[in-house]
Order: sequence, then C-alpha cells, then structure tokens
Amino acid sequence: MELSDANLQTLTEYLKKTLDPDPAIRRPAEKFLESVEGSQNYPLLLLTLLEKSQENVIKVCASVTFKNYIKRNWRIVEDEPNKICESDRIAIKANIVPLMLSSPEQIQKQLSDAISIIGREDFPQKWPDLLTEMVNRFQSGDFHVINGVLRTAHSLFKRYRHEFKSNELWTEIKLVLDAFALPLTNLFKATIELCSTHANDASALKVLFSSLILIAKLFYSLNFQDLPEFFEDNMETWMTNFHSLLTLDNKLLQTDDEEEAGLLELLKSQICDNAALYAQKYDEEFQPYLPRFVTAIWNLLVTTGQEVKYDLLVSNAIQFLASVCERPHYKHLFEDQNTLTSICEKVIVPNMEFRAADEEAFEDNSEEYIRRDLEGSDIDTRRRAACDLVRGLCKFFEGPVTGIFSGYVNSMLQEYAKNPSVNWKHKDAAIYLVTSLASKAQTQKHGITQANELVNLTEFFVNHIQPDLKSATVNEFPVLKADGIKYIMIFRNQVPKEQLLVSIPLLINHLQAESIVVHTYAAHALERLFTMRGTNNATFITAAEMAPFVEVLLTNLFKALTLPGSSENEYIMKAIMRSFSLLQESIIPYIPSVITQLTQKLLAVSKNPSKPHFNHYMFESICLSIRITCKANPEAVGSFEEALFLVFTEILQNDVQEFIPYVFQVMSLLLEMHKNEIPSSYMALFPHLLQPVLWERTGNIPPLVRLLQAFLERGASTIASAAADKIPGLLGVFQKLIASKANDHQGFYLLNSIIEHMPPESVDQYRKQIFILLFQRLQNSKTTKFIKSFLVFINLYCVRYGALALQEIFDSIQPKMFGMVLEKIIIPEIQKVSGQVEKKICAVGITKILTECPPMMDTEYTKLWIPLLQALIGLFELPEDDTIPDEEHFIDIEDTPGYQTAFSQLAFAGKKEHDPVGQMVNNPRIHLAQSLHKLSTACPGRVRSMLSTSLNAEALQYLQGYLQAASVTLL
Repeated sequence: MELSDANLQTLTEYLKKTLDPDPAIRRPAEKFLESVEGSQNYPLLLLTLLEKSQENVIKVCASVTFKNYIKRNWRIVEDEPNKICESDRIAIKANIVPLMLSSPEQIQKQLSDAISIIGREDFPQKWPDLLTEMVNRFQSGDFHVINGVLRTAHSLFKRYRHEFKSNELWTEIKLVLDAFALPLTNLFKATIELCSTHANDASALKVLFSSLILIAKLFYSLNFQDLPEFFEDNMETWMTNFHSLLTLDNKLLQTDDEEEAGLLELLKSQICDNAALYAQKYDEEFQPYLPRFVTAIWNLLVTTGQEVKYDLLVSNAIQFLASVCERPHYKHLFEDQNTLTSICEKVIVPNMEFRAADEEAFEDNSEEYIRRDLEGSDIDTRRRAACDLVRGLCKFFEGPVTGIFSGYVNSMLQEYAKNPSVNWKHKDAAIYLVTSLASKAQTQKHGITQANELVNLTEFFVNHIQPDLKSATVNEFPVLKADGIKYIMIFRNQVPKEQLLVSIPLLINHLQAESIVVHTYAAHALERLFTMRGTNNATFITAAEMAPFVEVLLTNLFKALTLPGSSENEYIMKAIMRSFSLLQESIIPYIPSVITQLTQKLLAVSKNPSKPHFNHYMFESICLSIRITCKANPEAVGSFEEALFLVFTEILQNDVQEFIPYVFQVMSLLLEMHKNEIPSSYMALFPHLLQPVLWERTGNIPPLVRLLQAFLERGASTIASAAADKIPGLLGVFQKLIASKANDHQGFYLLNSIIEHMPPESVDQYRKQIFILLFQRLQNSKTTKFIKSFLVFINLYCVRYGALALQEIFDSIQPKMFGMVLEKIIIPEIQKVSGQVEKKICAVGITKILTECPPMMDTEYTKLWIPLLQALIGLFELPEDDTIPDEEHFIDIEDTPGYQTAFSQLAFAGKKEHDPVGQMVNNPRIHLAQSLHKLSTACPGRVRSMLSTSLNAEALQYLQGYLQAASVTLL
C-alpha cells in the first residue's frame, strides 16, 4: 500500500465503519482491515493517520488498531512468515517514541503499550537506542513528555516483577540500571522540590504527582529481582522522601469523589508496596528505616476513612503490616497484648465490615463481586488484606489473637440475634472473622488444607450456618446465604461428610435464588463438592448418594441459566458438567431434554461468543452426554448427530472462530462412536477439512488432525475408493505440518494414521516422496521432538509393510541409506522414545529389522546387527533418555501470537489411546525372543555365534531372561 492521500482516505472510511454498531457494516470493515494488514506500509499509514487526522475519534481508533496490529504481528515466530517487513519495522521504531510523546494522553497510552510490546521482543538487542532516547527526554522539563517516558518505561520494566531469574534478564536489568537509575533518582528529587515550590498550584501538583506515582512504580520494578547496588547506596534519598510523602497531606490533592482513588492515595498505596517489598526481601538493609514506616503506616490506617477511594491504600497498608508481622525478627514490635488488641480493634475489625459499597456491588455488579470474592482477585480489597493480617499475626500469636477475636465474634452474633433484619451485617462480619481465623492454608482445588485447632468449625456450622440455609425462603438475607454457602465451600474438608450430605439438598434449593451471587455460589459449591476425592481416588460423594436428587439437581441447574443475569454463567455450566461426570448413567433418562437445552444454548451463544469458560464447559457437557449415552446404547449416536449437526453447520458456515476447534473435537468423538462405515454426512464434509485456510489458524490444528485420524480409522477404504483425488490434499496437510517445529508431531499423527489404515495400493505412488520430505526436514532442522516422532513412524512403517520394504525404500532414495539411518538415527537415538505404545511400536519394528530382513544377515549391514539388538535391549531395560539440547528448550511451547484462538482440549472428548500393534504383539520382549528363535531355526548357529562374540555381557543376560520367559532356545 502506497503512503498516499487516497489510501489514508480509504483507511479513514474503513476505521469509521469498524465503530458502527450494525454488524452488517462493522464486520466487512474488520475483514477488510484484516486482509490488508499484511501489506507493506499499512502500519505507517495508521501512524500517519493518528498524527495528522483532523478527527479525534479517528486518531484514537487508529491508535487502538495500531496497538492491536503490533500485538498480533510483531513477534517473529519460527517457521512462520515474518508478518511485518523489515523497512516497516525500522520506520516504526524510528518514529514511535517522538510520536507517542507529542500525542494527547489517550493516544499516548496506546502507543506506550505498543512500544512495550515491541520492546518485549526487540529491546535491548534490536533497539539499543530506545533507553537513551527516553532518558534524554527527562531534560525537556515538559512533564507531559516526561510522564509519557515514565509510562512507557513502566510498561517495559514491569515484567521484571514476574520473570524467572536468568542471565539474559540480569544483563538486561543491569543495562537498564546503568542508564536509568541515576536520571530516575535525579528526576525524583527534582519532582519533590517542584512539589514544594508549587504547593499551592492544584493543576501543577496533579501533573507532578502523576510523575511521582510512575516513579514509585518504576522503583518497585527495578528493585524486584534483587537489591541493586545503586539503590542500596541511595536508600537514604529514596526512603526519606517516601516517608515524607506517606505523611504528607495536601488539601489541594484531596478529591470529593468517594469511589475513585485520588493521586495522593495512589502514591501512598505504591509507597506501602515499595516498603513491603524492602521489608520482605531486603530486611537487613531496610532495618534502620522500618520503625518509622511502621509508625507512619499505622497512623495512616487509624486516620483513613471507610470510603471506597481509600480501599487500595488501606489494603496495601495492611498488607505491609501483614508482611512485617510474620518475619521473626520484627516479632517484638507486636508482642505486647495491648498492641495486638489495638490492631484487632482499630484495623482488622473495622476493615472486615460489609459496607454500603459492598452491598451495592453484591446487588448490581455481581460478576465483579464474585470474581473478587471467589477467585481471589480480591487482592486489593480491605477484607482480603485484613484476613492476611490475621493469618500473619496467628503465625506467632495464635492463642492471644484467637482469644481476642472470639470475644468479638460472640458479641457480633449477640447483636445479630437481637434484631436480625437490622443487624445482619454483624453476622456477616462474624462469619468472615471465623473464616479468616480458622484458615491457615488454602488452595483453589481443595479449599482449606490446614485449619486453626482453636476454632470449632463443625459446631459453628451447625449453630450458625445451617439455620440460614434451612430457612423457608431462599431470597431473604442473600448476603448471609452467600456467606453460608461459601463457608461450606471453604471448609468442605473439615466439616464431616454427614453434614455435607445434609447441605446438598439445601444447595440445590438455593440454585433458585434470585440473587446472582447466591445461585452462583450454590452452583460453585456443588461443583466443588462433586470434585472431592475420597479413598482410592473415588469421588467423595457417590452417584448412589446423589440418586434421590438427580431430577431436582438437573432441573434447578438448567433453570438457573434462565435467571436474569446468568444466561452465560460459567459456574452453573461447570456445575452441569461436573454433575454429568459424577452421575454417569443416572442422567440417561433426562438426556433428550438436556441435549435440547444445550443445543439451544449453543445456538444462542454462537451468535456472539463472549464467555470462553462458559463455552468450554458447555462443550464438555455435550461430550459427556454423548459418551455416557452411547456407552449404554451405541445406536444413540445418530440422535445426537441429528440434534447437533444443524448448529454445527451454522457455526462452520459463519466461521465462528472460537467454536470451530470445539466442533471438530465433538465431531471426532461422534465419528469414533461409529463402528463400521463413515456415514455420508461426514464424507460430504471431508473435502472441506483439507482447505488450507482452516489450517492457517493454530488453534484448529490439533482438533482437525484428530478428526482426520477418525476419518482414516473409520473409513480409509471409503476414502481410497470414493475420494482418492483427495489423498494428495491429505498429504499436503502433512507436508505443511511437518515443516513447522511447533506442529511437526501433529503431521506425524496424521502420517501414522495414513500408513496404518489406508489400503497400501492407494498410497504406493506417494511413499517415496513422503520419505524424501522427512529427510529434507531432518537435514534442515533436526530437533529431539522430530527425531522421536520419526523413529516411531519408520518402525510403524516397518510393522505395516515389513522390514524388507523399509530397507528397499531407503536404499531406493540413495544407496546404503538404510545403513546410515540405522547407524546415525535408530541406534543412537532410540533411547529417547517415550510413551508405552510408542516404545512398543519401536520394539516390534526393530525386532522385524533384526529377524525378517535378509540383508541384515548377509551384506555389509550385518555389522549393525549386534549394535541394533543392543539398542533394543537398552530400550527395554535402560531409563529413558530425556535430555534435550540447550537450544531446543523452548521449541515445544505452543506459542500462539496475538489473538488467534488457542486450542482448548476438551477433557471429555478425550481420544482413547490406540495401540496399532496390540493385536499382534502382547509382550515385545517375548516377541523378540520368539522371533530370534525363528531366525536361528532358519540359519542355525549364526545367531548364537554373533551373540556370544559381540553382545555386551549385561545385555546378553537380559536376552537370556527373555528366552527363558518365552520358553525357547537359539539353535
């Protein structure tokens, strides 16, 4: 695309259309942009637009489109074409920093993100001058520019907080520190001075405090991995200023907004984080500063109000105390009973209260409430921080803390009992306190794994939790109901089984509650109970114990999906999946109605898929319905196809990218249920599966390969007779996959199915070409994964067509090639093969080469006979060789760039492990012994003399064991 006015105009029009609410206008525009994004100059046109367009909406739209384009395409993936040409890459890096710094804030943020994505790939090697360019801007004195630089630096360096330690990382951080630490410190001091100069100028303070927040965040990132020497030497400067900022209170920076945190709160929160980092990681160096930070943060907590805008500050301040109180050498700060009482009374209890803002979230923003409360993304909530502080204090002072709180819990419950409808929040806080006191260690999978012995959980459950759940109306006191359900969920391993069984009908009943939080918690609690494991890994709650509730459970779960706000509730759908999995054949009588409801739901959500977890569990539930029903009645597969194929066709025709990999998996499962021929409805689909466009998307590859394998397993002869013209297409797919390091194993899965199932004559003409392609790949890029797959393939070929056929095809490509493959690949590498079935295929294949290939006995290949036998005995007896060369460690990672739909494996669509030599060979060691016996009968004396003169003694001993086990001898 030329950098012309006409193209800028076209781009402007299409960008406008992508904002249109009407999908008929929006979708074609999105498709157009997708189709031109590979063109040269496309990103430069976007940057020109966001610089020169007169319309602000186009500027913003161009900046977002540009950032997403960079996100999808900047990374260079091995074996895949480079999606952005080199000249565009150079031009982008040359122009983006100045452009970002001169743009308004809204656009600056997008470009700053784009710089950090590019930096993630190119900095420092391919973008060495980025830092210098940024640091030089600190001199400008223009804080709009400085904040742009700081924001970009923050998005570039924040990954240091979660990267694994490595030499590359240290080198990069050292480079950054050398260039950045001093200018950052000078900027910090200068900004603080400016704050006192402009102490009465509100608009100047806003800009300066935005800078201080970013500087404090950068401090955190640069100090996270280790304490840099520079910051250790300058700790006085940083900590003294941080401390004075913590105690600062400027009326001009206070906001009237009760919800939104102001700049002062955000800065103090970050300083609490920085102090906690030093207290935890660098406590020795930080010791001189610690007492004054504890005092300042304590005063902050005691004087800060309950408004939502202070939540982040309060939770970070409490987290600081929590991290300090569990360190042994700060223990003395908290030992005094009065200090403990004061912390409990002034910090913990007030921050556990259920506030009006929480009640509002519970009712009006339930999705966010659930996410925070259930999934532990409540890191920044006051309650979570107060809980962590209780846990921290209990580490050294469990007795006194439990004693202080027991008094609070009892008085709160008494208050509630006086007037439940007014004082229900007291009970809520009491339940929360008991939970935080009792839980010492917790995991998502098992709930509480370690509890405080001083708290009687069952007694509290029977006296205070069950009565709420047993009340006749499911809709009164919804917050207390949710608390009760959560209590069951958290302490499911501590509460006795009989109490859990009593709770199940109560939970099923609460699936009908109007409150989204209550019915979601009920579904989640059931799902968690159903996954619990008892003895012998059997489910803790059995299908028999659930028998009386099957109908009401299924009815209420599906009804809950019709409640307002829960039509795509992932917790309910997960509970449906888990119920099917637990109940197994008990659900068969309800399947007709269940599958109708699931297909209707599938049709509805396929119009606009927005909840990936919900969609995943929905497909899992469909797979379970199929598996459970067809296990009892294989003929039922037809009625599932009837119910599902209409919706599947619509999904494939409308190219619903998120659902296509799932559809292929369900179709594989259905096709594998057919015992004989492939139904014509599937054969009609077969040619479409070979279209190159489907294979472009990484997420489609595993399920498509599996579907093609199902076609080959069930209908190879039909394909050979009715669709022989499609065989080159099938091999074309194999050729594409084999060329990619990420997907070559999928190519081998397909090739192995072709070799195993297709009639030999239908692939005769292609066989030599297949081997040539494999050798080309071996020469160009030989990886451990490829070699393992290659070994399994040649041995499967040998099992299928015979050892002589294998030797002949190798030697027809190049004379003596067979010997080279034995010597250079099979003998040295066979130990790397992993997996029971794979090892068995290799063992049977090598046994055939040793005993059914005449050239091995009477040509120059004979010298390889003993080494090959030794390698085979090694495969049986030695540990697997799982070493991988250093440069290969990251090849296997399925790294899907950008937004492509990643592949999500459906657990319940799982493929049964298939053993192609299972019928023929049961025990490969005995098979080797019998085959050697047969060979020695054909040429008496030779095998024995070769063994006695050349085979290593240990291997010979193993071999004699095999011969004894097979009750045969060698002649």
